[in-house]
Amino acid sequence: MRIILLALPAALPAAAALTPPTWISRGTSSRGTSAARRSVLQRALGVTGGAAAAALSGAAPAQARLDASTNWALWPALPLAPYSKRKTAMAEAVPGKIWTFDQLLGVFYVHVPIRMTVVAMEQGGLFVYAPVAPTKECLAMLQPLIEQHGPIKHIVLPSVAPEHKVLAGPFARNFPAAEFWTTDRQYAFPLNLPPTWLGQPGRIKLLPASSSGAGLWGGEFEHEVLTAKASKESVYQEAAFFHKPTKSLLLCDAVVSCTDAPPAILLSEPEYRRALQYHARDDPLEEVADTPEVWRKGWQRIALFGNFFMPGSLRSLDSGYWLQQAPKSPMPQLGWGGVLPFAWTDDTPKAFERFAQGGKPVVVPIIQIILSRAPLASKAWVDKVCAWDFERVLPAHFDAPFAATPTSLRAEAFGFLASGKNEVRFCDEDVAFLREALDGLPPDLALFPTPLGPLRGQPCGLDRGSVPHQATKV
Repeated sequence: MRIILLALPAALPAAAALTPPTWISRGTSSRGTSAARRSVLQRALGVTGGAAAAALSGAAPAQARLDASTNWALWPALPLAPYSKRKTAMAEAVPGKIWTFDQLLGVFYVHVPIRMTVVAMEQGGLFVYAPVAPTKECLAMLQPLIEQHGPIKHIVLPSVAPEHKVLAGPFARNFPAAEFWTTDRQYAFPLNLPPTWLGQPGRIKLLPASSSGAGLWGGEFEHEVLTAKASKESVYQEAAFFHKPTKSLLLCDAVVSCTDAPPAILLSEPEYRRALQYHARDDPLEEVADTPEVWRKGWQRIALFGNFFMPGSLRSLDSGYWLQQAPKSPMPQLGWGGVLPFAWTDDTPKAFERFAQGGKPVVVPIIQIILSRAPLASKAWVDKVCAWDFERVLPAHFDAPFAATPTSLRAEAFGFLASGKNEVRFCDEDVAFLREALDGLPPDLALFPTPLGPLRGQPCGLDRGSVPHQATKV
């Protein structure tokens, strides 16, 4: 078995494999429900800009076209939304130097960005970090950069997680003259097939653990690779890159930043905005508008769902109720047969604020669980990364770029490594599911013990939040 570690909901494909009323259910006492909890976590651990601001000000987002240029025929390799139609949103992160290319990733309308970062190298050519699906639209957006700055010289797969791996190989095949780099612990499950069988090009270069003394990147970048063993059968890798000319830190999954403004890619197309509307509802028979207020409400819930799997403010609706109401849905265009099997307490915004804190960087729970199992390796990696003089961070999920310095990133995101305690800034009710579900993992997934202890936050009183009369605590 292997571990997918995402800041985003890497575990969501596992959840989606269950029917909605099952995978959101987490009762407090029955043996069957406890087994369901463990099943969700086992699968989770075992698989391993500007447009948004304009839209939220009240202006309608630009109407994107999901035409043939957005087709992605290889989506069955990892069948996650938006499946075969993958719109790309391009933004300039550092004027004339760095660009981001966002696509969508998720399941059951828990959709978040997956991001590629492209850097114009001072020595000429382009550097690509964490490639996304090379649709015709995406490649067309890249072409002007190639014409202006030169060909793509380096393509880096900075992670072992499949949602990045399944895109990197096909992307690299479009640029055979580029050097394709990967972290050195890549693998496949259930069969450890050769990389070329997984769509990767025949020539692969393995990233050294560190750029120090390696004479790489013409001195323009530094890099450090974190390899963290969380259990006997799982490994996590994260390759951090520092672009010295722009003082920019490129990360994959280790850190995220989140505000209540939905990412631009979620607002770029009416079909994509369905996710925000779906999760903004408080009842299966509620009808919501396509407005900035609704988008913000839906995004808060998506962010909590995606990072905690079973947030403390989530409540399941009685199956007899939501099954009866599904055919009567006033918003059949949202899909899922009108099914809405859960609701949220009225203090959900409080829980979101504790999570987001206005965009301060954070290590999300599933990643912290892993890093805390390899605290020495993780701390050594953080020490090296925070020795670089960066002033912005570009992760592969949620918001980017966001402002941060080595001091602020260490204190706000990695304080648990310095304190030696698995403390989190989130509501304790939000991490309770993950904390409890770690008990009873089978031998092939059993995690190494950690001196940092279980995840703990400060209680927010989410148990006291009011809910619809048909809802019960999940």
